Amino acid sequence: MKALVFHKINDVRVETVDDPRIEESRDAVIRVTSTAICGSDLHILDGFVPQMRNMVLGHEFMGVVEEIGPGVTNLKIGDRVVVPFPIACGTCYFCNHQWPTQCENSNSNYGPDGGFMTEKAAALFGYTDLYGGYNGGQAEYVRVPFADFGPRKVPDGLTDEQVLFLTDIFPTGWAAADWAKIKGGETVAIFGAGPVGIMAAKSAWLMGAGRVINVDVQQYRLDMAKKSANSETILWQDQDQVVELIRSMTEGRGADVCIDAVGMEANRSFLDKAKAVFNAEKGTAKVLETCLRAVRRAGVVSVVGVYGSPFDNFPIYRWFDKGITLMGTQAPVQIYIDHLMQLVQDGKVKLDDIITHTLPLEQAAYGYEIFKKKQDNCVKVVLKP
Repeated sequence: MKALVFHKINDVRVETVDDPRIEESRDAVIRVTSTAICGSDLHILDGFVPQMRNMVLGHEFMGVVEEIGPGVTNLKIGDRVVVPFPIACGTCYFCNHQWPTQCENSNSNYGPDGGFMTEKAAALFGYTDLYGGYNGGQAEYVRVPFADFGPRKVPDGLTDEQVLFLTDIFPTGWAAADWAKIKGGETVAIFGAGPVGIMAAKSAWLMGAGRVINVDVQQYRLDMAKKSANSETILWQDQDQVVELIRSMTEGRGADVCIDAVGMEANRSFLDKAKAVFNAEKGTAKVLETCLRAVRRAGVVSVVGVYGSPFDNFPIYRWFDKGITLMGTQAPVQIYIDHLMQLVQDGKVKLDDIITHTLPLEQAAYGYEIFKKKQDNCVKVVLKP
C-alpha cells in the first residue's frame, strides 16, 4: 500500500509499505477514505517529539472496515467509521474512569511517571515509539487495535468532511472548553487560531460563552476564526500587548478562561531559541505563560497544545498567587465523540468549513510543507488515499 512515511527531521515521503494485517482478536483493518494533517504531526517532523525509526504518520483518519478480528462484534465489514486518535482498551482502570488517554494497556511504553522519554500515557496512532509505535492513518489502510472500543459508525447522509474532525481536533477543542466548566456568559480567550483553536471557539459558543477571542500571529488564520467561529480576534505582536488588550476587554480582570491551543511550537525569537538550547528545552512555554497572565484571578487555563519537555523558570508563583485552575492532556475522544457526532448530525455545528486544501495522498509531503510554512493561507489539509 501507499503511505506517508517519516524518515527523519524534515523528511517525509509517500512510499510503498507492507499492508497492515489482523494481529490481535480485537483488531480491525480500515481502508482509509479521508485523513488529515495535524499540527501535532509537525512536532514529529520538526523533531520536537523524537522518532528514531521510519513510521507511517497520521492520527486523524476515517474509512471503511475491510477486516475484523474475532473479538470485534460491534462492527462488520463495509461499515464506515471514524477512529479516535488515542488507542485505548476500554477495560482498564483509567478507561473505566473515563480517561482513555491514560489507558494502561495500549502503550508498551506506559507508566505512572509520565517522564520525558519514558512511562508515557495511552498509545496514539502514528505518533512515535514513545506513544506505542503504531503506524498511523496517512495511508491507504491502517490497523486499528481495540476496534470494539474506538471506532464509531458514521450515520447515513454525512460526508467524510462533515465527520473527519471528530477523530481529534473537534473533541480536543471541546475538551479545552469542557475542562473550563463553562456555565454561560464567560469570556474565553483562545491562544491559537489554527484548527484546534477554531474548534475550541466553536465549542465555547456551544457551551454558552458570552465572548470568544482568538489570538494568533497570522492574520489569515484570524480571518478564518472570525469567519468560521464568529470570534473576536487579536493579532499577536508581543506578550504585554496581548495581555493588556485582553484585560482592557474585561474591565481589567482578565479572561474567565484562557485556552492554550498552540503548545511548545509557538513563534520564538533568537534569544528564546538560545535559551531553549542552553536549558535542554523543546520549544517554548511562552503561550502558556501568557495564558497565566491573561486569565483573571480564580480563572481557568486549559492546555491542549502539546508540551514535550521541562521548562526552566516556569512561573508557578503566578499560578499559585492568582488561584488559577490549570488542566491539560490529550483529549479523551472516546468519551465525547458520540455526543459530538450528534451535534454534527443535528446541524448544530459545522466542522468542514476550515478545510483549505484537499490533496491526493501522493501529495502529502507538499501538504506538510504548506501547512508548516503557513503558505497559501493553509489552515487545514485533508488527504485522499
